[in-house]
Amino acid sequence: MDLHLTDKHVLITGGSKGIGLACAQGFLAEGAKVTLVSREQVNLAAAVNRLTADYPASSVHAIAADMQIAANGEQVLNQAEQHFGPVDILVNSAGAAKRTAPDDLNPEAWQAAMQAKYFSYIHMIDPTIKRMGQRGRGAIVNVIGAGGKVASAIHMPGGAANAALMLVNAGMASAYAAKGVRVNAVNPGLTLTDRLQEGMATDALAQGISEQEAMQRANARIPMGRIARPEEVADAVLYLASDRASYISGVVLTMDGCTTPMVV
Repeated sequence: MDLHLTDKHVLITGGSKGIGLACAQGFLAEGAKVTLVSREQVNLAAAVNRLTADYPASSVHAIAADMQIAANGEQVLNQAEQHFGPVDILVNSAGAAKRTAPDDLNPEAWQAAMQAKYFSYIHMIDPTIKRMGQRGRGAIVNVIGAGGKVASAIHMPGGAANAALMLVNAGMASAYAAKGVRVNAVNPGLTLTDRLQEGMATDALAQGISEQEAMQRANARIPMGRIARPEEVADAVLYLASDRASYISGVVLTMDGCTTPMVV
């Protein structure tokens, strides 16, 4: 299936690792131009080296920026558009709230979660969707997380941030539909990334078990019998961002291996 992504400019926050990097690989394979955004220059350099080994270096651009800082959203957008032209597709995959056991929660933990997950997305969405609306076209896909729908005792601050992003996702889709901009989201469940290892460590501590046993239990709870691969989430992101999904907007797609079957 041709996704019609050739020469599209895709900006990916959190693009140096995990799901964001898998998305970059997918878009490049479809012939798109990709701007990666990440806080750490070292991680960006490693990602660029990995990507340019398989795809033309001229198709990849990297910007180091902390998306928790409000002013960085427009600055990143300006730099990206100066390099590759207007951003056709925005994929938000930056930031993750630290998993915290209930007894360790405090006001700072709640605030940190909103900064890490909610505001890091909002700061990039705000300037980008306005420019897309002015041009009359564009697509945004937010990689959020199942914790915004299903409460977890060790992921309450992050889950609250995810739930808020889902509301923004729906609201922005409605507000910009007439301007030719689509806004969708995917809610991955457990996915084989570095962040998963951190979550497993916290979960193991809370249950008084080893990380290996925590991982085994996590797999056993998934009806499909395994944790998702980053590229599987990326495939859904590419489809939602493409013209093949031209009549889909305001959707939050759950990808948790049927762990929580529900009617939405």
